[in-house]
Amino acid sequence: MKDIFKNKVVLVTGGTGSFGKEFTEIVLKKHSPKKLIIFSRDEMKQYEMKKVFDDKRLRYFIGDVRDADRLHRAFHGVDIIVHAAALKIVPTAEYNPFEAVKTNVIGAENVINIAIDNNVEKVIALSTDKAANPVNLYGATKLCAEKMFIAANNYSPYGTKFSVVRYGNVFGSRGSVVPFFEECKKSGVVPITDKRMTRFWITLEQGVKFVMHCLQEMKGGEIFIPKIPSMKMTDLAKAICPGCKQEIIGIRAGEKLHETMVPKDDGIYTYEYKDKFITYPYVVEYKGRKGGGKPLSFDFEGYRSDNNTKWLSINDLKKMARDEKY
Repeated sequence: MKDIFKNKVVLVTGGTGSFGKEFTEIVLKKHSPKKLIIFSRDEMKQYEMKKVFDDKRLRYFIGDVRDADRLHRAFHGVDIIVHAAALKIVPTAEYNPFEAVKTNVIGAENVINIAIDNNVEKVIALSTDKAANPVNLYGATKLCAEKMFIAANNYSPYGTKFSVVRYGNVFGSRGSVVPFFEECKKSGVVPITDKRMTRFWITLEQGVKFVMHCLQEMKGGEIFIPKIPSMKMTDLAKAICPGCKQEIIGIRAGEKLHETMVPKDDGIYTYEYKDKFITYPYVVEYKGRKGGGKPLSFDFEGYRSDNNTKWLSINDLKKMARDEKY
């Protein structure tokens, strides 16, 4: 991979989160940006992050994606934006729906408009498998954001390019079930919502590197979906909490039994590649853009966590738990 950040000013919204910290570590170690700006709301998280990363190329900017004026100031002179800021906890979004809309939808609109106004070269937004056939408000807000970022390519007079990366649960990230399961070892009981439940899993490092490759490849309008393994929640509990009792508590409001990364109905717009799927928009012309990929067949049933061809074993999950920093 070439150094796409060389002499570029890069900004990460929600930059003090799990993704932002991993992204910062990789960019500062292996790339040569002119400046890397961490944009986030929490001064304490920025203070803690400053103690970890001591690099003259790093800048910290307190602000909220809901605040358009603040974004105008932050985006001045920026070349590349990774939009990671979001309200992500499903029960929190269900209980506080308007707050999720303000951050995930109105915040996305602010990022789009102000990136265009500041002639930013590329913007890539992080999405989630919960945006595919959403059943909860968080997923619905991220679906709205996806549609907005893709459509933004149609009214970007200065050539700002917008794309989306959609992937599954990030192993051990803040808010992940993994640290929660670690805590459950103390009581000897692990709550499981449904023993049939499956999820897609990706590590932080894999997620960051995939986003970087997509930034290099994007031409605007794509939704990039990595091919990643699935796992059973019961296997994760066995890997993290060996010997603990599993207590079935029932599916929570807004929760799915299985997650989807490419819905069946999106198959007609989606091409398959060796390591990923790419869903191309039907609102702009994309001739000659799908080189190397093959269109999905008409009998495509969706790319779901229960019909995946790649699965993580209990031993795989144990290794991931040992290797991950959470």
